[in-house]
Amino acid sequence: MAFTGLTAFALIAAASVASAMPAVDKRAVCADGVTRVNNLQCCSWAAVRDALIEDVFEGVCGEAAHSTVRIAFHDAIGFSKTQAFGGGADGSMIAFGDIELAYAANAGIDDIVGDLQPFADAHGISYGDVIQFGSSVALSLCPGAPTVRTFVGRKNATAAAPDGTVPDPFNPVTDILARMADAGFSSDEVIALLASHSIAAQDEIEPTIAGAPFDSTPDSFDPQVFLEVLLKGTTVPGGLGPGQGEVQSPLEGEFRLQSDAAFARDRRTACTWQSFINNQALMASRFSAAMAKLAVLGQNTRTLVDCTEVIPAAPAAKGRTAIIPAGKKRADIEASCPTAAFPALPTATGAQTTVAPVPPQ
Repeated sequence: MAFTGLTAFALIAAASVASAMPAVDKRAVCADGVTRVNNLQCCSWAAVRDALIEDVFEGVCGEAAHSTVRIAFHDAIGFSKTQAFGGGADGSMIAFGDIELAYAANAGIDDIVGDLQPFADAHGISYGDVIQFGSSVALSLCPGAPTVRTFVGRKNATAAAPDGTVPDPFNPVTDILARMADAGFSSDEVIALLASHSIAAQDEIEPTIAGAPFDSTPDSFDPQVFLEVLLKGTTVPGGLGPGQGEVQSPLEGEFRLQSDAAFARDRRTACTWQSFINNQALMASRFSAAMAKLAVLGQNTRTLVDCTEVIPAAPAAKGRTAIIPAGKKRADIEASCPTAAFPALPTATGAQTTVAPVPPQ
């Protein structure tokens, strides 16, 4: 079709005006007058989100946020593809806390249950939802964390998960991979889920050093943990132990899980572990996918509502790559991937790195 000069000019001018106009947000406005959603069923969850941030997490990527991500895993992994047990992400850890909190692998989770159970009761939501929705909200407070697809509408659990579904840090890699495969996760997905250790700390293996983090940046979802677990162990924090499930750490104040050290050096998982060290975006995207899968174990998503749209975006990551801590050097890294060269990394300057405990909340 041919256009006259005037017609063509008019079309170009109209297109220019249209491109200069701000996009119209066609989403519905919730009762608060601020939140916009595509699905009005998610409006009430915006209020739940805000209350979690203020009342439970106190607006920070701190102990309560870390513990909520932890319980999200422990609750959901009570599931099997091959045996008739476990409802997966159904809140059984709260609903049947008198049973499940007595399992050794769940030591210390009673504290966050003490926060989430009354919160769920007060807001009229299920325990499975407060755990998994709460985990997504908790992650949004941690710089670098991805947004995880988040469904709501779970029914409360009808039975407790059996003991032994949560891997222990002293279990061999083969045993942990087998348990996770029984729940439907590959070895690569297991390592992706371990990215949560970038914002984690221990309380129960060595109670005298409660809050000892697994890396030097526990308030940030970054690759530092994947590097620091590969540094040669030189010390046991607190001068005690090592406790069951603990091995020597490279930094004063940092805690190293036996299972993390083993995964970082095992031929089946070492290369995936290494791949995250200089690629924060890959670490975040792989974690997001694995965590979204975990959050709906045992659930039929067709009966749930996707309210990912009310989960805030986390602040930007502080860096795209891990940094060798001050006082350490390349020779201290026990690179274990046989098929890929270890990445070149910057080294922090200054006094030797020490790691402070995560403050209690």
